[in-house]
Amino acid sequence: MSSRAERNRLVEDNLPLVGYLASETHARATHIPREELAAVGALALVTAADAFDPTLGVPFGAYARRRILGAFADEMRAMDWASRGIRKRIKETTAVRDTLTAGLGRTATVAEIATAMAVPKDVVAEALTDGARTVVTIEDPSAQDLASVIPLPEETAMVSERREVLAHAVAALPERMRFIVQAVYFDERPVKEIAEELGVSHSAVSQHRSEAMRLLRDALEKYFADGEEPATVARVSMAVRDAFFARIAETGSSRLANVFRGSPAASALA
Repeated sequence: MSSRAERNRLVEDNLPLVGYLASETHARATHIPREELAAVGALALVTAADAFDPTLGVPFGAYARRRILGAFADEMRAMDWASRGIRKRIKETTAVRDTLTAGLGRTATVAEIATAMAVPKDVVAEALTDGARTVVTIEDPSAQDLASVIPLPEETAMVSERREVLAHAVAALPERMRFIVQAVYFDERPVKEIAEELGVSHSAVSQHRSEAMRLLRDALEKYFADGEEPATVARVSMAVRDAFFARIAETGSSRLANVFRGSPAASALA
């Protein structure tokens, strides 16, 4: 970009796109919290603005949309709830259900499917429930045809606030998590390369990245909580989480400080 001001303008103008795509994707991938998708999408939008080259003739909205959807796809792969065995069971159960339904001329019952498969009814019920959660592709025509600026003014202020919280939260992450988030989402480095540099396994980098996303989600939910303390999703110790909140309180605005000063570590800094 020719200037930081222009880069910031692109980010701010397209913030509603993050909210819209996060909502659309969450509707199809309900196992991933909308707030987490929004956090990943906001990071992707910022990195897209940093890398955008207007001389190539590609509209920024289209360029950013692809980067955001790509980040969502990476997140869904990292958080996939279904193992290979579960997916095989879903496929087998739905195949039997569809065959019976076609033969009976009506929807087959759980009991009928269980009898045909010689398995308990609760196994069939669980497989059908899991099958209902199967994620459809996010490379959907409806997503590809979105305009670069989505008319959702009621979300604009919240997304702007989310971006501010996210920026401070990323900076406040524990050192290794911050390094990995920077390398993956900002520098777009391959996980294999990051793992080699850190001297750890590919899965260890993925675990750190996922835990960083959970901490960012905790920060967003704490900031936007309406009265009650939100449930914690991060799996780090309470001391690590409190120290994370404390760093946000120390470096952020007065409103951020007021929200995140509630943790013991943050209170100690006050």
